[in-house]
Amino acid sequence: MKIYIGYDTEQDLAYEVCKNSILRRSKDIEIIPIKKTELSEFTRGYDPLASTEFTYTRFLVPYLNDYNGWALFIDCDIIAQVDIENILDYKDDKYKVIVTKHDYELHGDLKMGGKVQSNYPRKNWSSVMLFNCSRCEDLTPHVVNTETPQYLHQFGWCDDGEIGELPKEWNWLSGHYHNGDPKLIHYTDGGPWLEQHRNCCYSIEWNEEWQRTFTS
Repeated sequence: MKIYIGYDTEQDLAYEVCKNSILRRSKDIEIIPIKKTELSEFTRGYDPLASTEFTYTRFLVPYLNDYNGWALFIDCDIIAQVDIENILDYKDDKYKVIVTKHDYELHGDLKMGGKVQSNYPRKNWSSVMLFNCSRCEDLTPHVVNTETPQYLHQFGWCDDGEIGELPKEWNWLSGHYHNGDPKLIHYTDGGPWLEQHRNCCYSIEWNEEWQRTFTS
């Protein structure tokens, strides 16, 4: 199984902890950081509203996977709590992509790193995406470089019936979801690696992963 993790130079620590949290629990996987500076295919110009370096490059996963098999994309501000390969239990060839279909209210006007918080339909659906790569041949580098953010993040490249659903435990939004059994904890509003979020929800879990990352 290939897992593509969005990489941002300002969130290197979050990426390392995310990666380690997966590798500690899973064996037969390959982790690939999506680094914008290493993707010659990505030529999209600067977007001041893009909150991360992987805002758009995440949609290159089917292309990077040679439009073959299944591949998972996750944001780097996530830690695993279980063997991530279990997410493959939800794959179904009738879907192009499988996501958690969040429906929640925003908290505040700013998101992680002080970036402006934007509200839009299907927000955060694209932060964990299980791609059926062979059915996503329309997600070409040209499309990713030229289409609108609304088209990409609101899944204009899919019919509604082509979007499968993951339980919210597989994209558990810290500070938004409570009283559950998260499989992937997503610090979408900011995580403990940021001073202003040191004591956020699930900070204990993240700090335990951080300690294991740099002491093992």
